[in-house]
Amino acid sequence: MFELVKTYIPLILSGTIVTIFVAVLSLSGSIVIGLLGAMFSLAGNRLSRKIVMAYTTLIRGVPDLVLMLLFYFGGQMLLNRLGSATGLWEYVEVSAFGAGTLTIAIIFGAYMIETFRGAALAIPIGQIEAGMAFGLSRHRLFTRIIWPQLLAYALPGIGNNWQILMKSTALVSVIGLQDMVFNSFQAGRATRHMFVFMCVAMIFYLIITMVSGFIIHILTQRLSPQQRPR
Repeated sequence: MFELVKTYIPLILSGTIVTIFVAVLSLSGSIVIGLLGAMFSLAGNRLSRKIVMAYTTLIRGVPDLVLMLLFYFGGQMLLNRLGSATGLWEYVEVSAFGAGTLTIAIIFGAYMIETFRGAALAIPIGQIEAGMAFGLSRHRLFTRIIWPQLLAYALPGIGNNWQILMKSTALVSVIGLQDMVFNSFQAGRATRHMFVFMCVAMIFYLIITMVSGFIIHILTQRLSPQQRPR
């Protein structure tokens, strides 16, 4: 059995690299969405706050798999119909990698909004008022006072979202992306040892999440305000 698994390890490792790329890019996109959404939620007008609320309610209320299929198949159909109606482009084929990464970023962007919103509200208002009293510009106020503390307060939430996001990358296998789960499934189907190769995928995910958890724990200890000596 070991020799059988060893034969397919390179295939599973190549899928693992794809999985990590999807996860990292999705996390980056979700952080950008989260920062913008939190900014509009806290400092925007009434309309922008309602838009952010509608976005978070919609995304968190729909199953991730449904959104993945909707963005991949529905997005491709919508683009082609727009291109046909306007004549601006011909047939467009949406890549599984792009659709999967964008979908996961949009899904977890809704959770990141609440993460950054809570972190921003945790910053003592007196520090911001003191910075304004000293005549700091908005840029300096953000870079010197708000951003360092915002990141520190948000880090535990970002870490939790990353762990869940990492596992959610398995969804991209349903749209044909050759990630870790897809390649493990193909190996299991080819050898008729599906249980064995699903266990291999499980072990790989456990290794990634355990290493991630250790790194997040170290960063939280060093950066989180609650962990700093007083």
